Amino acid sequence: MIMSRRIFKEVAGLTTEGVHPGSTDLDVMSIGEILQFMSDEDAKVVPAIRKVLPQIEQAVEKALTSFSAGGRLIYIGAGTSGRLGILDASECPPTFGSDPNQVIGVIAGGREAVFFSREGVEDQEEQGAGNLEALHLGASDTVIGIAASRRTPYVLGALRYARKVGASTVFLTCNSSSQTESQEQLADVIIAPVLGPEILMGSTRLKAGTATKMILNMITTTSFIRSGKVYRGMMVDLQALSEKLKARSRRVLMLAADLDYDQAGEYLQKAEGKVKTAIVMALCRVSRERADEMLTLASGFIRKAIQAPNR
Repeated sequence: MIMSRRIFKEVAGLTTEGVHPGSTDLDVMSIGEILQFMSDEDAKVVPAIRKVLPQIEQAVEKALTSFSAGGRLIYIGAGTSGRLGILDASECPPTFGSDPNQVIGVIAGGREAVFFSREGVEDQEEQGAGNLEALHLGASDTVIGIAASRRTPYVLGALRYARKVGASTVFLTCNSSSQTESQEQLADVIIAPVLGPEILMGSTRLKAGTATKMILNMITTTSFIRSGKVYRGMMVDLQALSEKLKARSRRVLMLAADLDYDQAGEYLQKAEGKVKTAIVMALCRVSRERADEMLTLASGFIRKAIQAPNR
């Protein structure tokens, strides 16, 4: 296998490819010592994320702009980064009742790469662009390229294509943004928490993976809260497709509208299982049709609907 000196130096210079100074005796540590070491390193993730909250906020604003225009939020990455994007995207419909096509996860190598490692595909820059082209990417969409190492050709190719078609772009990496191309060339927003080297050199499924998962959680959760999917700290557009979620739906309605178990069941039945509609029906003593109309006028926000002056 032949590798250019340029790529070797580029990879060797990455923070995530550094050797942690505390890892030199990792292989002779006790189980407890290893776990303590990992725990200490994981504790660095939250403070690092706090420092990039302004950039995460910008990413949320991009997503909300796309949603309001009927566009999509698209994660794209390779390996762990791609899998985390798919995980977050797949959890949005059951949590928030969102359209499965509203948040999409794309991984280098396709579906097979979710379950089996296909490391070489991350070097295919043109495939990143091709995968987005296949989704008919447009100017109303937001693309979040995820690459812990910041150099993944597949992701960089995707971001360049996204900028070419006018989509909003966000780059999430766990290496210093000063090591990337200039922000103007690469993405509208760069999120780059500084985490230091992993306890295993280059194993970005560790701290980098944890940070990535947390940031993706923040982006979609905040975006859907600001889209009217949450009321009084509870999910009100959840899909009750299991016994647990049916129970949660009833409990949400009981808490939101001060109802007992049987009353909540009656309202849910009248609302055809739609928790948000049932809450407005119960709080405002209106029919299902009127509750749906009120929610439409309030852009899906329960609080706005029940506080509207002419409700």
